[in-house]
Amino acid sequence: MNLNQMELQNLRHLIGAHETAEKKLNFYAEQCSDPQIKQMFQQSAKSASQTRQKLMSFLG
Repeated sequence: MNLNQMELQNLRHLIGAHETAEKKLNFYAEQCSDPQIKQMFQQSAKSASQTRQKLMSFLG
């Protein structure tokens, strides 16, 4: 699949946004004392990581 420059730029932006979200969600999870909220943050961070990996697969 060949991506044009705009698509590559958008893809890189999305990858960066998911990386940032993953880091923030993991940080929030570390700060939580409530186990349910901690787990929610951890699951959301994992989801962001998986999405980031999938987006990266489009880069070739």
